[in-house]
Amino acid sequence: MKLNVQAALTCSFVKHNDQVQGHNECIVGFQASGVTVTDACKQVFEKIKTKKDYRYVVFYIKDEKFIDVESTGDRESSYESFLEKLKIVNGSEKECRYGLFDFEYTHQCQGTQEGKKEKLFLMSWCPDDAKVKKKMLYSSSFDALKKALVGVAKYIQATDHSEASPEAVEEKLRSTDRM
Repeated sequence: MKLNVQAALTCSFVKHNDQVQGHNECIVGFQASGVTVTDACKQVFEKIKTKKDYRYVVFYIKDEKFIDVESTGDRESSYESFLEKLKIVNGSEKECRYGLFDFEYTHQCQGTQEGKKEKLFLMSWCPDDAKVKKKMLYSSSFDALKKALVGVAKYIQATDHSEASPEAVEEKLRSTDRM
């Protein structure tokens, strides 16, 4: 049986092989990850959203139980420094992470002057060559973080640099703008 990749990456699963009438049948039981969001995540989010204390925050899953704050960047931090913190390599393994960034760009509505715009986006970074178990855990826990961080303009899932590039992110954020 070929497992739907999207389903495999959005749910944790337990695989059992049963012999049924001479055929191998894969029974897949899906369940929520059970990972919870710490209060520290919510507090840092409020500091970014309302007080503008930070440019970004990077979250990680601690002990496969909690989403917690790993690092923050001050208001002067660049998008490139955010990507460096997001794209952690632990030894030879690439790691998954979540990142929240307050993205600035210029915008012009019809008949108005060009102005600066800021939007918060939340990114799930799960590189293609990360371990499957990690990708599944992060994918199945993303909803918990989304629900805890109310007021994010856009949710982005990225598996390689082209999907996380500033150009790709800006294009996705602009798609929500009014003309």
